[in-house]
Amino acid sequence: MGEYVADARLGIAGGQTRQARRLLCLAGTSWSFAAGSDHLREMSGLKVAANTVRNVCQVEAGRVEQWQANAPQATAEYAKSAGEIEFFTDGTCVNTTDGWKEMRLGVFTKRPLGDAATPDEWGDRVLPKPTARHVFAAIESADAFAARWPLIASRLGIRSQRRIDVVADGARWIWERVSLYWANAVGTLDIYHALEHVAAAGKALHGEGTSETNGWIDHARNTLLREGHAGIKSLLAESALIAVRGVQRRGLNELEHYLDAHAEHLHYAQRLAEGRVIGSGQVEGACKHWIGRRLKQTGARWRIERANRMAGLCALKYSNQWHAYWSTAA
Repeated sequence: MGEYVADARLGIAGGQTRQARRLLCLAGTSWSFAAGSDHLREMSGLKVAANTVRNVCQVEAGRVEQWQANAPQATAEYAKSAGEIEFFTDGTCVNTTDGWKEMRLGVFTKRPLGDAATPDEWGDRVLPKPTARHVFAAIESADAFAARWPLIASRLGIRSQRRIDVVADGARWIWERVSLYWANAVGTLDIYHALEHVAAAGKALHGEGTSETNGWIDHARNTLLREGHAGIKSLLAESALIAVRGVQRRGLNELEHYLDAHAEHLHYAQRLAEGRVIGSGQVEGACKHWIGRRLKQTGARWRIERANRMAGLCALKYSNQWHAYWSTAA
């Protein structure tokens, strides 16, 4: 489609007005391009081909990247929001033309402290919702991805000396780079990942689905939440006295090795008392519901560059920047 002199004045780029591009991007991040095309016709009467939805999303994703890097409006909401600074990171695998690749995600949030809670209340407490959230994602090396953390933090107005609460799983690459970039970070091993390893040790020790297994897992969970690393070390030493078979010893040794690497990240009781988060639900939600749901649809295979652009567009919505972008971007 050709362009006309009045296009810029009317907000038309590439043959679509800004509002049309917004609708196409909303459809393209919510469904497959073909399904998005169908839904647009059904809901708004807008007739566009699936390829048009795809092309608009790809082009707009490039504009989003530039906007997030340069526009003051992209970080204004985060900078002015109240709350404790939190950072979460994780990954999800995406099928690409080069095979399955890990897409790494990072989430900066701000959240007010919640009410103090005891270890018995950890599963039922309701924390305040984040007042601001910024998400970024890409298929790239751990070094390249982590190198962006301090740059993005700086754009968000997070000073290098500020406390950052980091919650993540046990992946070594994460914690090595947290130590490298943030001297004042306070790290917490995601409680759900920790408890997965506790459950595996319990099954190795007492078998699958037995009352002894359930009792040991409950005791180990309560010990970890109340007493942290010192308490769980003591329990494992006690349990080792009855671990006579190889599978039992391996199960306990694997849990001990896993938790020893995070001895400084197991202060759950203190964090609960302070009203702080102990689980990485923010990034898990982004992986599953925003990035994974869109990029991991049945039969989808992405070029890495295209996957990264779509992830950026999906992250815009999960970041609560969607309205700001469409209101201020040229």
